[in-house]
Amino acid sequence: MALDRMFWISKEQEIKEAETTDVYFLNTKQVLQKHRLHKKVIMEVYARSLPFEGNWGVLLGVHEVARLLEGLPLNVKSMSEGEIFLVNPRSVVYEPVMQIECYYDDFCLYENPLLGLLASNTGIASKAARYRLMAKDRILFSFGSRRIHPVLAPTSERAIFIAGFDGVSNVLASKLLGVKPVGTMPHALIQVFQDQKKAWLAFDDTMPKDVPRIALIDTFFDEKSEAIMAAETLGKKLTGVRLDTPKSRRGDWRKIIEEVRWELDVRGMKDVKIFVSGNIDEKTITELVDLVDGFGIGASVSGAPPVDFSAKIVAIEEDGRIVPIAKRGDVGGAKTVYRDIANFVDFVTLRGSEPPSQKYKPLLKDLIVNGKITSELEDSKKVREQVLQRLTAIEGKEPRISYKI
Repeated sequence: MALDRMFWISKEQEIKEAETTDVYFLNTKQVLQKHRLHKKVIMEVYARSLPFEGNWGVLLGVHEVARLLEGLPLNVKSMSEGEIFLVNPRSVVYEPVMQIECYYDDFCLYENPLLGLLASNTGIASKAARYRLMAKDRILFSFGSRRIHPVLAPTSERAIFIAGFDGVSNVLASKLLGVKPVGTMPHALIQVFQDQKKAWLAFDDTMPKDVPRIALIDTFFDEKSEAIMAAETLGKKLTGVRLDTPKSRRGDWRKIIEEVRWELDVRGMKDVKIFVSGNIDEKTITELVDLVDGFGIGASVSGAPPVDFSAKIVAIEEDGRIVPIAKRGDVGGAKTVYRDIANFVDFVTLRGSEPPSQKYKPLLKDLIVNGKITSELEDSKKVREQVLQRLTAIEGKEPRISYKI
């Protein structure tokens, strides 16, 4: 059958109309409508565990969920875009990040795309936020869009930027974010010139002055030799050097980088920054954070595993009343979440209950009321500022969840 598109991707309108849902939701809608079971329910979205260490994540995708559900006859309460949420795998009581009040037959087709929007965005942002904390004040650049499907590049780069990275390399993502893309040259440029010096000089001759002169220094010779060559070739124009050394050639990478730093410093180039890239992970950052000026990180963030969010009915209409209901392994009743921000302790209780004290503030707030978006959808730069503030607040603390019925 001929396709009506060039690439195997969903169109925006197809997502909005829930055409990307799973067929069993379509079956469900048909059954409910045939048997005229138009029941009001309350659903909660939550995660019981995370695909990485720690019990916290950065919730992302809320804005896209708002656009997805806008116009439907339902109400949504949600944590804010970029909010920190907690999980406790050892407890049956979970922390809802989103709550949907609807007639299930009106909503069921949208459960699939809703979870997908939250799962991938949150997974990438949560992993990037961990790197942000580990890297301390070092520069973080995202070079990962080449490792994922191009249609996801803007989404991935946005999540990484919001989580605190200093820049992203993808051109379209940068345009949508309203920031300048970062990056200088690949090995291919140097290979085509077949000469490092000629490539660096050509780059300097071609690029505008506001593009930093960061020389890639591991193409043909060892890093120390090429660092010296770059210093002698570009002189005071040299902003930095980047080591993208393959793992098979790294040896003791820290000592190699120390050699580069020494050779630059003895030539009066202490201001020249050192960046490293290529298969950067948590271990690499921990080993080098005190030595290098920045990291270019790719697949370990852009390809981060999704957070396994679930959406379950916790209350249902019965004889004109909303009563608790839950499947096996879950707990019934609509819940609310309060946070003691100073100590990062969350309190989960039934909706309508009071918090333990005035220092606890509610996290679930109106996002959609009667199909209309009522919460301000702030731009990505503003969300990023808020995420960085939250990461500062959580650093050094032991976040936990308490609960009471």
